[in-house]
Amino acid sequence: MMYETILSPVNYGGMQLKNRIIFAPTTFGLSDEEYLAKIRAIAQGGCAMIIVGDVPVGKSKFEKSLFDAKGFAFYQQVVKIAHDADCKVCAQLHQSDSNLSAMFKYIPGVLLKKITPDQLREKLNDEVAPYITKMSKRKIQTIISGFGKAAVLAKQAGFDMIQVHGDRMCGSFSSAIFNHRTDEYGGSAENRARFAVEAVSAVHAAVPGMPIDYKLAVRQENPHFGNAGVAEEELPVFVPLLEQAGVTSFHVTLANHSALENTIPPADHPYFSQPGCFLKFCDEVRQYTDLPICGVGGLNDPDLVEQQLASGRIQCAAMSRQLLADPDWVNKLKNGQAEQIHRCVRCNKKCLGGLMAHQGTRCVYDALREKEAKKCISPLDKNHAVPNKKTFTKEKL
Repeated sequence: MMYETILSPVNYGGMQLKNRIIFAPTTFGLSDEEYLAKIRAIAQGGCAMIIVGDVPVGKSKFEKSLFDAKGFAFYQQVVKIAHDADCKVCAQLHQSDSNLSAMFKYIPGVLLKKITPDQLREKLNDEVAPYITKMSKRKIQTIISGFGKAAVLAKQAGFDMIQVHGDRMCGSFSSAIFNHRTDEYGGSAENRARFAVEAVSAVHAAVPGMPIDYKLAVRQENPHFGNAGVAEEELPVFVPLLEQAGVTSFHVTLANHSALENTIPPADHPYFSQPGCFLKFCDEVRQYTDLPICGVGGLNDPDLVEQQLASGRIQCAAMSRQLLADPDWVNKLKNGQAEQIHRCVRCNKKCLGGLMAHQGTRCVYDALREKEAKKCISPLDKNHAVPNKKTFTKEKL
């Protein structure tokens, strides 16, 4: 296969991309040096755009913020690394829906190891509904205007595109599971869409003409997956409203606030085990918009990705774990070396597992790639064939 569609340029919501592959927004938990090295490798590996995840819309003690000089300079560095490799960069603007004052009461339990990370996540999820429901309109307006201000700063830092994170606070306001408000921000689907729509409008007004991607997090029932985001049956309300507000493309995935194994499903997931597991949500969104759609979810097989793109089902394919497993995925396709790709086996051992263990997002292939980089082995050496799923799931890494 020639992978003509994967390697073909595309106009993605007003952003001209050199090919169809996007690095999906990823929480890394690494040192600055390691993070920048990952970004460099991914950009040089040939993908068209990197979405930089978790860019806060205000000052932050926990994340790199555009609102302070140090954070702004860091993002400028990220942008330069990508641009030097002819790779576009998108800033994923988000507002956390974690109630930080509630979080502080659990810190002693976490430090004493009486509360596991999973239990902390559950407890914080329980705090989301009262936090969203009781939030003052004044605070809502401050956050909304923060989206616009962050967009201006992102543009000044050199970002090419903005993605509004449709999970986190936008997703919690969207969801009847969390949003129990009785004012104009709660109740009907139109009202629950208002926060997200105003966030997009604020970005659109602040940086006119700049492409705006929306991470559209879809909640599924029967069986139930995801708690935030937009319920499937409410997509006909949300999608046109977001488009009218200024969205130029949709990045479609499963809603958050369920177990992380659902939004980042391993190969043995009971429901989302198949490659392209979230593409069915793209099909649903397509019914209500003609805008470009980016699909995501276990997209590691080049043949499958080519088919989905060539059929027009999606216009771009986003991947995180596969580009962590092999940042050169695109370049290897370009050079006719598809068989040399280190295929992500979706074991979640070092990526999600590493993040949950506070060791940072890494990959089981890292050691093999380091050896290859030192030219100690040939990528085609039979003794170092691509490890299979069995190897990784049984081996203690």
